[in-house]
Amino acid sequence: MNIIIKQIELIERIDQLIRLQATGSPEDLAYRLGISKTKLYRVINTMKSLGAPIEYDITTQSFVYAEAVGFTFGFYKSKTSTRIINY
Repeated sequence: MNIIIKQIELIERIDQLIRLQATGSPEDLAYRLGISKTKLYRVINTMKSLGAPIEYDITTQSFVYAEAVGFTFGFYKSKTSTRIINY
């Protein structure tokens, strides 16, 4: 289970850097994250399969989103609370 949490945290970190347009080159980003370039591309492909419109912008030397998107993962308190009671 810890592996899933680490993957989600990695996606969140990459998402944050993309939003800041501060990823640098793929080599720089992989180094910064402490992962291989191959693993970086696997994660980016996973993000793309989840609908992230990621592109690499040569002029800014950064991965960017081609259009505005949002990413959230986790559980949040709902305004309408429902309780399930098992008898």
